[in-house]
Amino acid sequence: MPRRILIPVDGSPQASAALAHASEVHSEDELVLLHVIEYSESITDPERGGRKQAEGWYAKAQKDAEALFEELLADIDRDGDITTVIVDGSPSGEIIDYLDDHDIDQVVVGGRRRSPTGKAIFGSTAQEVTLSADCPVTIVH
Repeated sequence: MPRRILIPVDGSPQASAALAHASEVHSEDELVLLHVIEYSESITDPERGGRKQAEGWYAKAQKDAEALFEELLADIDRDGDITTVIVDGSPSGEIIDYLDDHDIDQVVVGGRRRSPTGKAIFGSTAQEVTLSADCPVTIVH
């Protein structure tokens, strides 16, 4: 019976490596690619240091996510099912919420090599998902 494998994607080389790994290792399983559009006032509100993108930024972010999916899917050779999902919010929170709300059997996430100080100061989406997920998590470097 095919399993459902979640791969969060953000356009980084680490996420691409996670997808390549999942596609190879889970060739018979359904892959679910999840992109999180991260909203914050620091992106949209110029008075808070934002990039003055208040109008139309979300539609552009959705188009960018769809283009990312097309690019990623063009790079893999696969016959199995692939589902693409776009959500918005905090990346780690949305990934964990998606796991809780859907029948996901495993997560394959790209990880960045960071110093312990860097992890403590900036956090790590991969680390948060690993600590919070109720299913197995594979981190691909």
